[in-house]
Amino acid sequence: MLQTFLLGLIIGLTGALVPGPTLVATINSSARGGWSTGPRVMAGHAVVEAAIFLLIIIGLGSVNALQEYTAFIAAVGGIALLVFGFLTIRGAGNAMPEGKTEQAVTNPYLAGALTSVSNPYFWMWWFSVGSALVLAAAQKAFPFALAFLIGHWSADFGWYTIVSTSVHQGRRVFDERVYAWILRGCGAFLLVFGAYYLATAFAWISAC
Repeated sequence: MLQTFLLGLIIGLTGALVPGPTLVATINSSARGGWSTGPRVMAGHAVVEAAIFLLIIIGLGSVNALQEYTAFIAAVGGIALLVFGFLTIRGAGNAMPEGKTEQAVTNPYLAGALTSVSNPYFWMWWFSVGSALVLAAAQKAFPFALAFLIGHWSADFGWYTIVSTSVHQGRRVFDERVYAWILRGCGAFLLVFGAYYLATAFAWISAC
């Protein structure tokens, strides 16, 4: 179960680090809202993810039935991870965690929820990578799927707390070069893990 938690943590971190509307909302509100802005934005974000997670679990019907679709789940997850890894590396050079004041949302909880549901990449991630990894964890037992989600949230809350604290204290979150290389590292991890998932899928197909 610890491995599942760590997987959720690392995968979650690769997503949290990528600039998007939720990160912009956090940066915009942190100067006046303090270090707690990040966790509050993430609380709104987490409510949306909890609902998606429950829908995935409820939709399973029988976890045992998933055994027939193990290869398919691994293939979908692997392909999605490769795509997101490639996109992360490609955009790393131009990505900076910067906000725009005019886009600020007063309520951080609402900002976290609204910027999540309005972001198409959020839905793409959950309908591909997220759902595949949750389903794979759920094949072992429900606590494993929950461990993945908790790991995912740990990455979100941890990173966004760092962001809001840095902005509130008047510091840049990261130097441009450092941030770009961190994103490239995240993208490389996604590529490696995606290749592993695809290899697992082919191994299961070959065994059938």
